[in-house]
Amino acid sequence: QVHLVESGGGLVQAGGSLRLSCAASGSIFSINAMGWYRQAPGKQRELVATITGGVRINYADSVKGRFTISRDKNMVYLQMNSLKPEDTAVYVCNADRRILTTTYEYWGQGTQVTVSS
Repeated sequence: QVHLVESGGGLVQAGGSLRLSCAASGSIFSINAMGWYRQAPGKQRELVATITGGVRINYADSVKGRFTISRDKNMVYLQMNSLKPEDTAVYVCNADRRILTTTYEYWGQGTQVTVSS
């Protein structure tokens, strides 16, 4: 099992910055990838950024050049710069473990990010 706890959300004006943190506990030794997803009201959850094996990074086109994901042991961070109102969403931390041929996914509770215009 992996338990994920996010922090760092809040209210910020457009153009501002926030840094989200996610702490993983439990069976962290077998985590393959960690990342951030977001869900805005009335919309489906979407990928924001993922980091696999600590080196392979993937960003949604909408955040490229503005957001930076990083990982340090059991922590994953999302530095968000030049925030826009459309970035407003609940941001959820994700981790997956691969054991033999089975992948297990874990999700945090989420942290609210609100960007005012």
